Amino acid sequence: MQSFSGKTVWITGASSGIGEALVKEFAKKGCKIILTSRREQELLRVQKEANLSAENSFILAADLYHTENMGELVNKAKTRFGTIDILVCNAGIAQRFSVNESTMEVNRQIMELNFFSVIALVKGVLPLMLQKKSGRIVVISSVMGKISMPGSSMYCASKHALQGFFGALRGEVYKDNIGVTVVCPGYIKTNVSINAVTAEGGAHGKMDKGQEKGMLPEKCAEGIINAVAKGKDEFYIGGKELLAVMFNRLFPSLFINIVKRVASKRH
Repeated sequence: MQSFSGKTVWITGASSGIGEALVKEFAKKGCKIILTSRREQELLRVQKEANLSAENSFILAADLYHTENMGELVNKAKTRFGTIDILVCNAGIAQRFSVNESTMEVNRQIMELNFFSVIALVKGVLPLMLQKKSGRIVVISSVMGKISMPGSSMYCASKHALQGFFGALRGEVYKDNIGVTVVCPGYIKTNVSINAVTAEGGAHGKMDKGQEKGMLPEKCAEGIINAVAKGKDEFYIGGKELLAVMFNRLFPSLFINIVKRVASKRH
């Protein structure tokens, strides 16, 4: 099992939810941590609550929608700690609207943050890992990366895209001692549904029932770190909703009919 002490970990979406919980758990392991999100004040709060100092952490606030700035971000991270041992790509956004209600502008915003910003960051960090022939990339996907549900078309598309991309990357970098862990959470009690984007581009503003009853992010973070320590390629965490993935795999036609019925009840 991998030891984390002294490792440099870069976590995006670090100001709340799973990202915040991962910061605190990695801090307990003795890691140096780079914290990234748009909200600098929240990052400072997380840094303080995690008992991180200026010596073993770095606040790197950024809006990851702007992928053209990714090279500059990577250079700042490299300058601060020299290298990145573990990259955790956690930032993302959910949606609450149908395909018919959607605009291409909002669709592109979801894909830009959930997929292209992740790819841009990985491409920036990967040369550092290749140079030292070690590292691990951790990608927070979703159960929705394996199944699709009405009202989440672009979110599902972005998470499916992550599964495909990192499945290919895993094979490309294996010989260089670089691992890829794709995490597929189910319902975790975070603000993901509150912050989900609507068809007009605003925030949904409500917590879904599944999220409200979901696993605490602290427990989720513990599971993720254990999976990373064991070098797992793919890791599922959550509650009974994870059974949907197996159900879809074993009984795809029946699962499709269930999805149709769910959709019909929403209209």
